[in-house]
Amino acid sequence: MVHVIERDLTEPDRIVGELLQPGGYLKLIELGIEDCVEDIDAQRVVGYALFKDGKSTNVSYPLKNFHSDVAGRSFHNGRFIQKMREKAATLPNVRLEQGTVTSLIEENGSIKGVQYKTKAGQELKAHAPLTVVCDGCFSNLRRSLCDPKVDVPSCFVGLVLELENDRLPYPNHGHVILADPSPILFYPISSTEIRCLVDVPGQKLPSLANGDMANYLKTMVAPQVPPELRDAFLSAIDKGHIKTMPNRSMPAAPYPTPGALLLGDSFNMRHPLTGGGMTVALSDIAVLRNLLMPLQDLNDADELCKYLESFYTLRKPVASTINTLAGALYKVFCASPDQARREMRDACFDYLSLGGTCSTGPVALLSGLDPNPMSLVLHFFAVAVYGVGRLLVPFPSPKKLWIGAKLILSASGIIFPIIKAEGIRQMFFPTTIPAYHRAPPVKTESD
Repeated sequence: MVHVIERDLTEPDRIVGELLQPGGYLKLIELGIEDCVEDIDAQRVVGYALFKDGKSTNVSYPLKNFHSDVAGRSFHNGRFIQKMREKAATLPNVRLEQGTVTSLIEENGSIKGVQYKTKAGQELKAHAPLTVVCDGCFSNLRRSLCDPKVDVPSCFVGLVLELENDRLPYPNHGHVILADPSPILFYPISSTEIRCLVDVPGQKLPSLANGDMANYLKTMVAPQVPPELRDAFLSAIDKGHIKTMPNRSMPAAPYPTPGALLLGDSFNMRHPLTGGGMTVALSDIAVLRNLLMPLQDLNDADELCKYLESFYTLRKPVASTINTLAGALYKVFCASPDQARREMRDACFDYLSLGGTCSTGPVALLSGLDPNPMSLVLHFFAVAVYGVGRLLVPFPSPKKLWIGAKLILSASGIIFPIIKAEGIRQMFFPTTIPAYHRAPPVKTESD
């Protein structure tokens, strides 16, 4: 029996969790729930368009070796969530209940279940051999299950553009504008609506109440929006339905605890620039499902905990690739007064514009189709070397050599701290970790 306790079972209205990468769609298929993106006016996404200083380029997902239905999907997050809830509610062994979990029930170092308050305000307890905690980015339950080092590098300001006669410059693509000071995103969420997310660095936002936010969007952001979308962008500001969301990142640092497991944003977060959160979450669910399937009994908490330690290593190829790319790309795509960082940003745009492996390689990583950490590092430093090469042609000079050296140092300073936080051994040498090879606990006759 699976008892699902959700804080609110009404349809959520959020500005994130709206873009599912092709790798995430493949996980929906693997889990048998791909119909959850049907009948919600979800839009196919087949690649990205990048805009910088009046120039644009587009990169397509490498989908030719997949079934024609495989692509990214973008949609209203709430509609997708409701479809998954409806799907879960049809299963005979699933009980959905609205309630707020207030604490975990702990006995002798093991989690035995949860204490929660029902919709009617009644305090109840639910006991289970395995409690999966997935209470989101604002989790108040994770502190005893992991070491939460949360960073908030920026905030998203979200608007919805009504399409009417306007359409995206590149239909069925996510659009990334390399603006000053940081990126602006556009992508379709229905056949008539475009989501716009404006990244604002730091944690302090202009005030919505006194009109400072609207003024900021009109004066600082609107001039950098592609002309085809500018009128719709200004119209969306005037309508006033502006939402904000802090962008959090948090490396996975679990404390393996008998009887409990963390999933989703309560466990691991990355900057949402690359739209990788749902792909990582669905991949984690597929890994966990595969680990739990052969088990007949979950009641030996210590043995189960030891076995499930393999989850933290098996998830790494997908999770660490998407996490590292999200953090690195965000830093590269932000404007900077430092010349080496500006060169890196220009080199990244031009590298992706080259086409061939230079575009399909990075976008395969971003999309979750090629979760290969080594490929990620190679492409990242290929961009840096490409940037240095452009600097030194046709005539190197001491100043250019100095900027080139700073560019390589800057690239190293961006990616290596992220890799360290993800875990070098788990990322690149997972098979050397004993938990990777852990077999399911064997139920003896005496049990």
